[in-house]
Amino acid sequence: MRRTPVGVPVYEPDLYSTDAIVDPYPHYRRLRDLGSVVWLAKQKAYALPRYAECKAVLHDDKTFLSGRGVSLNPITNRLSRGTTLNSDGDEHDQRRKLVAHRLLPRVLRVISDSVDATAAAVVDAALAQGAVDGVDDLAAALPLAVVPDLIGWPRDHRGHLIEWGGATFDVLGPLNWQAIKSTPRALQMLRFARRVVRQRAVLDDSMAHELLIAADEGKLSHRECPPLMVDYLAPSIDTTMSAISNALHLFAIHPEQWQLLKEDPALMTNAVNEVVRYESPLRAFARWVGRHTEIAGAAIPSGARVLVIYASANRDEREWHEPEVFDIRRDASRQIGFGQGAHACAGQGLARLETAAMLRALIERVDRIEVTGAPKWAINNIIRRHEALPLKLVPA
Repeated sequence: MRRTPVGVPVYEPDLYSTDAIVDPYPHYRRLRDLGSVVWLAKQKAYALPRYAECKAVLHDDKTFLSGRGVSLNPITNRLSRGTTLNSDGDEHDQRRKLVAHRLLPRVLRVISDSVDATAAAVVDAALAQGAVDGVDDLAAALPLAVVPDLIGWPRDHRGHLIEWGGATFDVLGPLNWQAIKSTPRALQMLRFARRVVRQRAVLDDSMAHELLIAADEGKLSHRECPPLMVDYLAPSIDTTMSAISNALHLFAIHPEQWQLLKEDPALMTNAVNEVVRYESPLRAFARWVGRHTEIAGAAIPSGARVLVIYASANRDEREWHEPEVFDIRRDASRQIGFGQGAHACAGQGLARLETAAMLRALIERVDRIEVTGAPKWAINNIIRRHEALPLKLVPA
């Protein structure tokens, strides 16, 4: 067990308690006020709550490694080695090249019209209902209609994807009760992916189909295919759900910002970035320190873990003017809500595409978004999104 380091401020509260998961921002502010590097007594890790240090660590993948896991959970770190998320250097680059080219901007442009049409259909169906759940009827409906086909997941086995995907993120936090509860569901997703690979039950001309061909050609083992499928399927769904549901909530409680976007759709890119800055889909991931180093003057020993808190960095007063203000006129392009560097979220382009498509469909059809009941946050160690979001869409 690591001892409390000398000369580093200590934070005693649990960042992963239910209360902190529901409302993390007071914790993040206290961490930033304490310093650039803060020792988390509960997790025995160095927290990085400020933007500059987070960005520097994300871009130094020679010192701050992912191959030993990005979780604060040693069991998950051991079991998930060899995925794109938990690999470094050439191994990481080779795995990412096998599939990430399908998520490049030029490829996404080919499907953009189809995504726009799907988003329009989703919004039309929601308008017909009047009262909707912003999560089930909008935020989940679009990625569930788009992502599984791209990955190649069997069409008759998609009922558990939201539950399973959330669980795969939950186990990437610390080894707390939340992670323990989610472990069986995360394993179910991996076991089913193994069955899909074994039976070659993937969709033709999909990412998974391409992976199987690569395995047949000896570019990777067939054993590596299931975790790679999960590695791209779950994040591509969950980060998009987060971005869309957070956008719906933010525009509902900030109607003047909604009006700005309706009047000037050219603000769309800014709007998506500001949503991701203000409510980062990913709370934090860890890195393993491969060699003795310093961060902002604090000595960090080899073998330690640093926690890169994306959501805190995106509200750092040292980086952002009035960070607690949601303003789509802000240039938030440097936000790190999807990570940065070699391990930046490979699916972020798709998440941006889908979020923008949803917002375009809404501004063309909806005059106002109104919250009609108490929103409920999902309790998840990593993903920041709503579990329920009662809304009324007022037609334009």
